[in-house]
Amino acid sequence: MENKTLKRLPVGIQTYEKLVGSDCLYIDKTEYIYKMVNYSNYIFLSRPRRFGKSLLVSTLQAYFEGKKELFKGLYIDSVEKDWTEYPVLRFDMSLAKHMDKDRLERYLLYILEQNEKRFGLSSDHIDSNVRLANLIHNVNSITGKKVVVLIDEYDAPLLDVSHEKETLSVLRNVMRNFYSPLKACDPYLRFVFITGITKFSQLSIFSELNNLRNISMLPEYAAICGITEDEIRRQMSDYLDVFARAKNKTREEVLSALKRQYDGYHFAMPSPDLFNPFSLLNALLDKAIKSYWFESGTPTFLIEKLKEFNVLPSMLKPTMTMASAFDAPTESMTSVIPLLYQSGYFTIKDYNEPADLYTLDIPNQEIRIGLMQSLLPNYVQIDTYKGVTTVAEMYLALLNDDLNEMLRLLQAYLLTVPQCDNTNYEGHYQQLLYVIFSLLGRYVDVEVRTANGRVDMVMNSGKALYLFELKLNKSAEAAMNQINLKDYPSRFALSGLPIVKVGINFDL
Repeated sequence: MENKTLKRLPVGIQTYEKLVGSDCLYIDKTEYIYKMVNYSNYIFLSRPRRFGKSLLVSTLQAYFEGKKELFKGLYIDSVEKDWTEYPVLRFDMSLAKHMDKDRLERYLLYILEQNEKRFGLSSDHIDSNVRLANLIHNVNSITGKKVVVLIDEYDAPLLDVSHEKETLSVLRNVMRNFYSPLKACDPYLRFVFITGITKFSQLSIFSELNNLRNISMLPEYAAICGITEDEIRRQMSDYLDVFARAKNKTREEVLSALKRQYDGYHFAMPSPDLFNPFSLLNALLDKAIKSYWFESGTPTFLIEKLKEFNVLPSMLKPTMTMASAFDAPTESMTSVIPLLYQSGYFTIKDYNEPADLYTLDIPNQEIRIGLMQSLLPNYVQIDTYKGVTTVAEMYLALLNDDLNEMLRLLQAYLLTVPQCDNTNYEGHYQQLLYVIFSLLGRYVDVEVRTANGRVDMVMNSGKALYLFELKLNKSAEAAMNQINLKDYPSRFALSGLPIVKVGINFDL
C-alpha cells in the first residue's frame, strides 16, 4: 500500500473533461445525471457554494456533447445506449458578481458572444434577450438538433445585493430579461439545467417558465452534490489511510474527525449524511483539519441579513419549521431562515412527517466556528485576529480544567474592547460570551429555564457543566447570590457532570 499510486485529488478543478484528462479522482455521480436527464426537460438545483454544482454542469456538458470516452467505467456508461450529441450553450454567471446594471449587461453580451463563436456565429444586437433567442434558433438551425442550455450560478449577480432592495430590483430585472426567451424557445430546446445557491421566485427571474422542476429537496437527488460516507469508504479509502499514517492515528479516528468538521448536510429527508466536498478534498490533500469552506469566502451578505432581521448569535440553534418557510424565494423572505438554509449555514437535521415539520441546525463544527468568528467583530469591534488567538488560549485553559485562567484571559481580552454605542445592556455581553464560548467548540446555551428562573448561560465543557450568571455594573457576588438563591444547580443534578457556578460582573 505504501507504494500505491493514488489518483490526484481534484482540488480546484471544476471542468469534468480536465478532471478525467488529469487522471483525477472522480466520485461517480452519473447515476443521478442519467436519472435527471430522463426526468424533465427543465430542471433547477439549489446547493451551497463550493458544493460541486459547477463540476456537475461541466459533466452534463460532456454527456450531452456525446463524449462517451470520458465516462468509461462509470454508471452511465453501462446504461446509456444512444450517446446522442447535442449542441450545448453554457452560461457561467459566477463571474458576474459585484456588478452594477451596465457592467452586468455588458457581461451578458460577452458570454453570449463566447457561445456564438463556438458555433461560428456573430451578432451585434445589444438586447441580451433577443440575442439569446436568436442564438438558440440559429444553433438549432445549423446543427439540426435541439439545444441544451446550462446556466451555472444563475443568482451570482444578485446574491451580494440581496440586502439592497433597490439594487436587487434593478439587477433582477436585467436577469429576468436575459432568461425570458427560454419559455418561447421550448420547441428548440432538448434540456435546460439551472443551478444556484438561493431560490428566487420563478415569476421574478424565470419569466413564465412554469415548467421548471425544482429537484433541490427530492430525496432521490439528495446526494447529487456532496460526498457520502459510503462514497468515502468505497472510493477514497486509500486517502484515509494516507491521512491516518501522517497523523499517527487510525483511519476511523481520522474519519471521525472529518465527520465532526465537514459532515452533517442534508438537503432532503430521507438523505444520507453529506460531507462538504470542497473542505473534504482539501483536508485529504493537506492531511489537516481546517476551515477551508469559510476561508474561501466571507459571508458578508449573510452578516448583513442577520443584522437586518435582528438575529442574535444565540438564535443560531435548532429551529423547527415547515419547508415553505425555508425552501422559499429569498427576495420575499420574512426571516433569515431561507438564506441560512439555501446558502449552507443551516441544514436539515430531522423531519417529522405527521406534522410536516423540519428541524434545521448548523451542519458541523466548521460552519459553527466560522459563523461565530464572522460575528465576533460585531461585539468586540477590534482586531478579530487577537480575539481568535485569545479564544485559542482559553480553549487550552478549559482543556486543563483551569477556569480561573480562562476567566483571566477573558477579562484581559475584554479590557481591550473599547466601549461602543448600544452596549450598555446585559444582553450584549451575554451574546459576546455566547460567541466566544461557541468558538471554544463547546455546547453553550442561553436563558436556560429552571424551576425558579432562567440561567443566563450554560456551557458544557465535556468535563463539567458551567452555570453563568451575568450582571452589569453590580458585582460578581450579586451574580453568585442569585445562582444560590434560585438554586439553579438543582435543575442539572442529573446531568452526570460536576456543576461549576460562575458569577461575572461587567463594569462600564
